[in-house]
Amino acid sequence: MLTKRLIPCLDVKDGRVVKGQQFVNLKDQGDPVEMARAYNQAGADELVFLDITATREKREIMREMVLKVAECLFIPFTVGGGIAGIEDFRSLISAGADKISINSAAVRTPGLISRAAERFGSQAVVVAIDGRRRNSGGWKVLISGGTEETGLELVDWAQEAQERGAGELLLTSMDRDGSRDGYDLEMLKAVNQAVSIPVIASGGAGSPEHLYQAFAEGKADAALAASIWHQDIYSIKECKNYLAERGIPVRPVGEESGEEKEEKEEETLEEKNDGRE
Repeated sequence: MLTKRLIPCLDVKDGRVVKGQQFVNLKDQGDPVEMARAYNQAGADELVFLDITATREKREIMREMVLKVAECLFIPFTVGGGIAGIEDFRSLISAGADKISINSAAVRTPGLISRAAERFGSQAVVVAIDGRRRNSGGWKVLISGGTEETGLELVDWAQEAQERGAGELLLTSMDRDGSRDGYDLEMLKAVNQAVSIPVIASGGAGSPEHLYQAFAEGKADAALAASIWHQDIYSIKECKNYLAERGIPVRPVGEESGEEKEEKEEETLEEKNDGRE
């Protein structure tokens, strides 16, 4: 059985990690490189790094910061914000990103999903979808940090993103973002029933119970959160222990990734070779 993933999200503005509610009222949380290093050691399964105002401010993501963050990680690393074309994919992947998240660009230029999947593989293409409930039912898709309506219906767009080659969906409830009231489980279930690719739950995590609900009820493949871990309300280990006790398969904290094992084996081999010389 595939393990469920816990993914801290580093929302970055002006070179600092920030957190607010529905992408406003942002408060400083710390240095992204130091926080990435800490999460790597704390047992996070992956990390997401989003330059949350890059699209609205029409500027490129901070490649130098991506380089620094990637250097201290042994876990998969997704980067998003201000992605406009294939060249951005190439630049960020060469800087150390494992996956690239696209949101506004995917909606405005859907063909980018297919071109990126063909060039870099579907596993490198994450389509982020920001959704808000409609009074009439269902969910609408927003872009530009939740400030611009698209006219798209969320489940339909999720299906199209999969058909165009997305390898994963990052699904954020704008109604729940920053609320700590729990994920939108109805939205999660609706999307998971419509697609076969992995879905990451985002928006609203406030406790280990919410993470459990995302997996057990929402059928998510991964759960993304920020403030509950940034502010030390719960640790990654506490959350994983809670999930494991309730039958959710997770990678235990302290278990080395394949990359970590490989690097240690290389270091051991080098030490042995040095001793023979």
